[in-house]
Amino acid sequence: MRIMKATTGNLTVTDHDRNSAGMTYVYPVVSRRAGGVSVGVNLNTNNACNWRCIYCQVPELKRGSAPPVDLLKLEAELRSFLHELLQGDFMQRHVPDGMRRINDIALSGNGEPTSAQEFEQVIELIGRLMEEFGLLGKIKLVLITNGSLIHRDNVQRGLKKMALLNGEVWFKLDSATAEGMRRINSTRIALPRVKGKLILAAKLCPTWLQTCMFVLDGELPTESEREAYLNFLSGLKDVPLKGVLLYGLARPSLQQEAARLSALPCDWLKSFATDIAGLGLATRVSC
Repeated sequence: MRIMKATTGNLTVTDHDRNSAGMTYVYPVVSRRAGGVSVGVNLNTNNACNWRCIYCQVPELKRGSAPPVDLLKLEAELRSFLHELLQGDFMQRHVPDGMRRINDIALSGNGEPTSAQEFEQVIELIGRLMEEFGLLGKIKLVLITNGSLIHRDNVQRGLKKMALLNGEVWFKLDSATAEGMRRINSTRIALPRVKGKLILAAKLCPTWLQTCMFVLDGELPTESEREAYLNFLSGLKDVPLKGVLLYGLARPSLQQEAARLSALPCDWLKSFATDIAGLGLATRVSC
């Protein structure tokens, strides 16, 4: 299978077009957090998610779950694209100098990837291709998730298999208050349930907490929000977290709240990262 639509120009950290390689499930991203090329796998081809984050860049986002995954098509696309990256000239044609390396394969895309019923089989499929291309132990397999479906048996089995593939979970927590989660993520999940799911994720696979922070309606995150977040982290001292991935807005939201959002000053994010690091957690900042 060949890439059907040639990517034009260089990929950038602000361009995460899911159609850039002309494929259904697979797309390349130059990731500022990864520091290289991330091979994206989009299982939510219907733009459906069980949350609705106000900073989300997915067009026409709707509530729902991933549709059935065509595993044969996904395997053919991923094999073709890995071949293009490793043995073709895709890197030279489309990736800026200094970023021409494969950092990871990332399950992310246009919704919550663990909502796919075939999640466990997708992990197995990716593992086979990582072995086929000699990538085991050389790159990471990343799951970017809101963590809401980790109670499902097939998701837990998939996470166990991810752990054997140099896998990492990036578990979303944008606010540690009920009001903040309703405002930012449009979910009413209770914080104790979030904590329980986070603990379970960390036991099954190496897990980072991933937090997006921004200016809303011209206001910085409040002191009470900052304190609630740090208090939440303080309650995780016995949880084997890898650390916190703290990042700001790099691309415009495509949700109705877009005009209300703007990026935080980098100094603000770095200052908050210092507070987090003071709790003994590794912290990475992407402004």
